[in-house]
Amino acid sequence: MENGIMNDCTITIMELRRAMERFVSEREWQRYHAPKNLVMGLAIETAELMEHFLWLDVEESRQRGNDPQYRQAITEELADVTCYVLALANTLQIDLSQAVFAKLEKNAAKYPVERYRGRFESD
Repeated sequence: MENGIMNDCTITIMELRRAMERFVSEREWQRYHAPKNLVMGLAIETAELMEHFLWLDVEESRQRGNDPQYRQAITEELADVTCYVLALANTLQIDLSQAVFAKLEKNAAKYPVERYRGRFESD
């Protein structure tokens, strides 16, 4: 860590996974971390994050993320979602970096830049 600062530039996904693993292990929660339970928890936390943007138009939703009145709560909900993703990856032993890059490669083939730049359309 640079100067003891923890941020996206200084912490790896593996370090986050290990931190989540320690958190779970210290509380002896492994028995509760069945994929079914983790996915349901992920859905709940995602819904809690969604609540912060419910009924807002696009521009309002962009502003909400920068509004100090809401930013901390949004940040905490996003962290909760991420913790569930990390716990699920740990439980299923899925390498997130490999999964993300493989999915991006698949999506790049499905949505070529020349056809989809600046727009989205379903096939």
